[in-house]
Amino acid sequence: MLFTELGLAPEILLAVGEQGYVTPTPIQAQAIPVVLAGRDLMGCAQTGTGKTAGFTLPILNHLATKPRPAGNRRIRVLVLTPTRELAAQVEESVQAYSTHLPNIRSTVVFGGVGINPQISALKKAPEILVATPGRLLDHASQKTVDLSGIEILVLDEADRMLDMGFIRDIRRVMALMPAKRQNLLFSATFSEEIRELAGTFLSNPASVEVAKRNTASELVRQQVYRVDREKKRDLLIHLIKEHGWHQVLVFTRTKHGANTLAEKLTKAGIESAAIHGNKSQAARTRALASFKDLKLHVLVATDIAARGLDIEDLPHVVNYELPNVAEDYVHRIGRTGRAGSEGDAVSLVCVDELQLLKDIERLLKREIPSLMLPGFEPDPSIRAEPIPNGRGSTGGQGRGQPRQGQGRAGSGGGGRPGAPAAGRGGPRSGPSGGPTGTGHRSGGRHR
Repeated sequence: MLFTELGLAPEILLAVGEQGYVTPTPIQAQAIPVVLAGRDLMGCAQTGTGKTAGFTLPILNHLATKPRPAGNRRIRVLVLTPTRELAAQVEESVQAYSTHLPNIRSTVVFGGVGINPQISALKKAPEILVATPGRLLDHASQKTVDLSGIEILVLDEADRMLDMGFIRDIRRVMALMPAKRQNLLFSATFSEEIRELAGTFLSNPASVEVAKRNTASELVRQQVYRVDREKKRDLLIHLIKEHGWHQVLVFTRTKHGANTLAEKLTKAGIESAAIHGNKSQAARTRALASFKDLKLHVLVATDIAARGLDIEDLPHVVNYELPNVAEDYVHRIGRTGRAGSEGDAVSLVCVDELQLLKDIERLLKREIPSLMLPGFEPDPSIRAEPIPNGRGSTGGQGRGQPRQGQGRAGSGGGGRPGAPAAGRGGPRSGPSGGPTGTGHRSGGRHR
């Protein structure tokens, strides 16, 4: 199938072609006709599958073929995302594919930066608004946004929004919109919670699922290095220098750990930066841009960056510390091996994390190849210690505590880096969400 067979307006096809795309990805091929037909949609797809363009393109087609009447200044489309980086990414996708639709305006609102530029942007009567829930409710309380004209609502990464405790905010936002509208829900999983949420506002939805739940890309080569906890940093430095890795995304469990590791790597001559929820939006944007431009060789991130981070042809992901939740391993390594490109996922595993490794392998239904590097072999006399911030006190075996990252603290503005490049020059078969644009970057307190 070609994009030209999907029934999109010529102006949209022109923009798609300018990005170098001819063939839609599976989620695009299935979702676009459903959205064009005006049906509600429940779509299951991991990040990196092109789902953003899967709803962006048909939405732009709707607006282009059914322009709003003269004098109507109400917002027509609302896209809700869990984090500010994903919001920026989606709005940049909108801008990229509306290049030849000059009458269609869009803007984005999220926390972490000043609210006044957003108010000014909203006064310009955009037709499409991309937002995080908390900041959108800030605007609603100040009466600087009107949602009474919404025709299409998109919940993007709905599972992540539930994880971050946004369900009440989502319901409050829905109460501000007309009951009759088209609803699109996208999620990386079709859990019972997601199905329950979908049942409350989707009407006879079409269901599209292009990725099985918690599957790791076959294009990702996974490997485990057994090593003592105190030797992890030296082993990571050795691997980076020995193999000449020039672009590595490294995951740690904590923000402090990310900061410390980035500092140590930089002192070892490896240009590095940390990115997480405590970093300012400006600092995170600078770090991500430098990483994409290869000015930084290593980006150290916490789990909140595991989804929404889209870097074209990212070759290496390293789990400096295994995640406390097995599903997060899949999201982490999913940053590489995307859209036809191969990638490597390396995990540095100490004795404390052996149970976490077993949990991950049980989820994947296979063992991950494990090896020991001469000079970094683990000392068999070292005993396992409890892992901080885990679900329990013994390396992830407990079940009494909530998953790390839940709750309102930091939600909506969390450290989810980045608007992706559009995939130029790579072997992608369709747009993954759009190239970098020049959208409004505005917001307020961290929501």
